[in-house]
Amino acid sequence: MRVPFENRKDAGRRLARQLSHLRAANAVVLGLPRGGVPVAFEIAQALHAPLDVIVVRKLGVPFHPELGMGAIGEGNVRIINDEVLWKTGVSAKELAEVEQRERVELDRRAQLFRVDRPRLDVAGRTVIVVDDGIATGSTAHVACRVAREQGAAHVVLATPVAPPHALERLEEVTDEQVCLETPGWFMAIGQWYRDFTQTSDAEVVELLRQANQATTGSAEPTTNPPRPDDHVQHPSST
Repeated sequence: MRVPFENRKDAGRRLARQLSHLRAANAVVLGLPRGGVPVAFEIAQALHAPLDVIVVRKLGVPFHPELGMGAIGEGNVRIINDEVLWKTGVSAKELAEVEQRERVELDRRAQLFRVDRPRLDVAGRTVIVVDDGIATGSTAHVACRVAREQGAAHVVLATPVAPPHALERLEEVTDEQVCLETPGWFMAIGQWYRDFTQTSDAEVVELLRQANQATTGSAEPTTNPPRPDDHVQHPSST
């Protein structure tokens, strides 16, 4: 089987070439942590655009956490997959408990990744939402909705690989999509990368620091990197 991407850096650089028409669009690049941020970093560097994270969390079925019954994002945005709820029999109380737990984790991660920086203002701007791959599209759907509710004028979804049916479902929340590979047979995002090593929290923080320094022209104090104690698979795997 052909493996198109060497790693996330390679995928980001190749995506950046397809997004070059947005260099003069006053764009903001938002990466889904963790794995989407290395891809987004390469795009932001190529477009000379500011970079931030857009934090979302999958809502996993209580007895099968890898199965998503929805997702939440910053600004109290959420989507629920009613079909999964119906098939699994998850109650409203169980859903609320999962959402409350994931909301606490979402807020923690947002603070962790941005350190002391405020969230970038995207109102009236072109926003490029980036992930390292899309499987079902639930978290990407929430991320695009979050960007829109924060005032984005034009939402672009950029990802190296996604199945066609997932991209079709995302058309309602995007103005433009850029995807390099759209295989009909799709098992997992990692199968399309030679190196799909998990991105650490510390790497996300460092890439955001470098991007902020590049766009503002001022050095930031180096902070102690976060402890790599969160081994939850990043949302792009859902």
